[in-house]
Amino acid sequence: MTHFLVTDENPDGFRLEDILNIIRKDIIQRATRIMDDDRPEAQHVLANNVEILGLLTEAIELAKDSTMTLEKAFGPSSGDKPRIGK
Repeated sequence: MTHFLVTDENPDGFRLEDILNIIRKDIIQRATRIMDDDRPEAQHVLANNVEILGLLTEAIELAKDSTMTLEKAFGPSSGDKPRIGK
């Protein structure tokens, strides 16, 4: 069973792209709080966060593509059985 993602056992879970968007928003808020801190450590963390944001954006686009592929091939998720896999 997954903890966060939608499955048969967890119908109230999130789609992958939705949870990644929530995480991206949290990182943006956290990065905003440290952007004026000129200490090298803070700037290092900020640079890491910016790179992570780029990777998250790529992951969100991939997750959206997977959702569109599944919906195009099999229609919307019915919740009673997986569209692919077992």
